[in-house]
This record gives sequence, structure tokens and C-alpha cells, in this order.
Amino acid sequence: MAASFVTHRALDGGTYHLEGGIDLQAPCTSAVEVVAGGRLVEFTAGPASLGDDVAASLGIESPESELTFQKGTLRIFRSVEREPRSGLVERPVLVVWRGERHSLVTRLYGLDVAAVLGLLRSVRIAESEYGLTLQPDASAGSAFARPATVIKEVPGLGLLELSRRTKEHTAQLPPWKGVAVASGELFRDTLSDGSPFFVLSSTEIWATLVPLASTPVERVPELVGRLTLRRTG
Repeated sequence: MAASFVTHRALDGGTYHLEGGIDLQAPCTSAVEVVAGGRLVEFTAGPASLGDDVAASLGIESPESELTFQKGTLRIFRSVEREPRSGLVERPVLVVWRGERHSLVTRLYGLDVAAVLGLLRSVRIAESEYGLTLQPDASAGSAFARPATVIKEVPGLGLLELSRRTKEHTAQLPPWKGVAVASGELFRDTLSDGSPFFVLSSTEIWATLVPLASTPVERVPELVGRLTLRRTG
């Protein structure tokens, strides 16, 4: 396969450049946790259709509110959740911002539309060719809780999750030596259910890889060796 090249932007502004002789054309999502309005809120960004797909998966057909917001369209859906044992009923909101190419999704509990708008105003949304970024307003008490991740399925290989390497990541490295590959050092480990997974560590990037069921695990180092990863921003 001829080498392919893609660029994805994470919600915290980090930009990931992937190149290699494997299929890299699948879309990606990015997720980040932000402290906003005194809450820990998880945002997920992805293709323009992401919000509609999430609403459909929750069985929500039409938004409660729709308005223009930060150069995009903001839709607020409300669903009903009942806790079987206690009978407690909650009405969480699904918040979907859609731009020209990308969308942003989060779910919030216990907020009306005015409160949702107030929370979102503390987090500026910006769209580029390569994805969405969030810019928390420190003066409003908003900040990133941790680095954003980029999550991408690579056909023939597995589910790849990328983020900026931190001191906490370094402390999680296995005690054994990994395999040297083009983008860093590759370590193999196992999940709690015994399934294999891999960690790719470089000076800038921390990546985890869970192979697909159809991926021969023994080929993972070879396949990852075809992949070059860089992070900027």
C-alpha cells in the first residue's frame, strides 16, 4: 500500500500527523474533560454527523431548542431516564454543536437551556479543516482537566488512542524494555480480561492500541513500525 498521510486536531489544540503504509483514511473523534461552571464536563468532537448519530442511538428525534451559537448551530435535546430501583426520573440534555465539517457533543444533568448556554459561553469553540478545538476561559473558571485524546480506528490494526505524554504516563510504563519502532518504543501488555493491548511512547506522544479481533497480534509491531506519528501545537 502506498503511504498515506492524515492530520487530526485534538480538542486541546494538539495536532497529530499520521503517515505510513497502512489505511489511515477513517475519521476520528477527540475527547477532553473540562472544568466549566463548577462541573467536570466531557466533550467529544467528531464528524458533522456525530451529534445526529448520538441522538439516534438515544432514541431522541427532535431538539428542544435550536439556535445559532459561536458560528455554528447548537441543538439541545432532552431525554428521560428512569432509575429502575428507586424510580428516580432525570431529564438529561444532549448538547450538540455543529459546524461546517465537525460537531461537538456532551451530556449534562440538572441544567435548563439558560444554564447550558452559560456553561458553553465559558468554553470557546473554534473549527478548522482538521477538527475542533476548545479554548476554556480561565477568567470564567474554566480549564482543561487533562490532555485531550484522539481516537481512531485503523483498519487491519486496531483502535488507536493518542494524547500528549505526561509525567503520569511515564510512571505507567512497564518495567520491561519495549520494541523500538519509527515513532518511539512499543510495549505489549494485557487488559484485565486477558486481551492484548499495546502502548507506544515517545518524547511527545502517548498512544494505546487495542488490536482488532481480526488483527494477528504477532504482526502488530511490524504494522506499527510502518506508522510515523508526530504532534505539534
